Amino acid sequence: MARWFIMAGLVLIVVGILIYLAPWLFNWFGKLPGDIRIEKENSKVFIPITSMILISVVLTILINVIRFFGK
Repeated sequence: MARWFIMAGLVLIVVGILIYLAPWLFNWFGKLPGDIRIEKENSKVFIPITSMILISVVLTILINVIRFFGK
């Protein structure tokens, strides 16, 4: 379990560095078809459904590949 926490921490550090140094890599987030954005005069609602589904699929594939080759 400790190994998973270390891996998760390293992934978060790498993603944080990428967002800090190269924010243009993540401009697509929230702008895909299916993402809901409602803006009115005094309120904003943002629901990135499609973006989160895409991230979930990519992470699932990545974790399964790591588990498959880790044995």
